[in-house]
Amino acid sequence: MSTADKADNAGDKIKGKSKEALGKAVGDERLHAEGKADQVEGDVKQAGEKAKDAAKDLFGD
Repeated sequence: MSTADKADNAGDKIKGKSKEALGKAVGDERLHAEGKADQVEGDVKQAGEKAKDAAKDLFGD
């Protein structure tokens, strides 16, 4: 996984946590849900990158 991909995935998770917290603080359920979705998106991207890395380790470039 490249450093840029890691940073992008971490950014999605941080953005999601911020949205989730803000939505909860102001009582905005839509914003709260968007935050959770952003976090899941970051996790899914990270899992995909790990799968690509594992495939490269098994089969080479």
